[in-house]
Amino acid sequence: MRASERAYATLRSDIIDWRLTPGTVLGEVELSERLGVSRTPIREALAKLTAEGLTEPQSGRGMVVSQISLDHLGELFELRSALECRAAELAARRCDPEVFKALHRKLTNAGELITDEDPTRTDYYRLAGELDNAVDAAVGNHYLNQALKNLRVHLVRVRRLGKDNPARLRDAAREHAAIAQAIANGNSAVASAATTVHLDNSLRHLLSTSPQETFPSIFQTLKR
Repeated sequence: MRASERAYATLRSDIIDWRLTPGTVLGEVELSERLGVSRTPIREALAKLTAEGLTEPQSGRGMVVSQISLDHLGELFELRSALECRAAELAARRCDPEVFKALHRKLTNAGELITDEDPTRTDYYRLAGELDNAVDAAVGNHYLNQALKNLRVHLVRVRRLGKDNPARLRDAAREHAAIAQAIANGNSAVASAATTVHLDNSLRHLLSTSPQETFPSIFQTLKR
């Protein structure tokens, strides 16, 4: 693996997992020393991260980890709804039902994975990732899959704003189970509707972590 690719992979992981928080200054010299590569690979890695929207230039500070603004959540979830609902519809038409029946069984019991002994919720998020991967494989559309992949990078970061609330995660597991069941049954309309319910609940939960008066435009949209 090239030095720039190693630097990119490390920094991308650090940003997504919040080891590098929004607003963190990404100095080339410091990163070069920490990652053990020259400054040229660091520049290449930062350019790629900027193209993904994970880093951004800031006047007087150089390159920084991009901010996550709740003001942009509405736009993010509009795109997410368009992509994920369509993906669920296509998966219901094209999938191997047995794959999604097995996922439905796992997701039905996913609440057992959300425990205080695993504060990172690693097992739960791995299972949720299995559903994403199964949908992608069933859809079999390179361009849709690539768009979803790019979107999920930002969704992983946004997820931290929800504070990994156990009650919400258990509800989300049940919603994922409903999506898996609809896809297994080959019912594209129900799969899309179940996805819509999940996304609406997820957005409402994220917004509930911040004062309504701070983001009035999004709250007004949800009331319509």
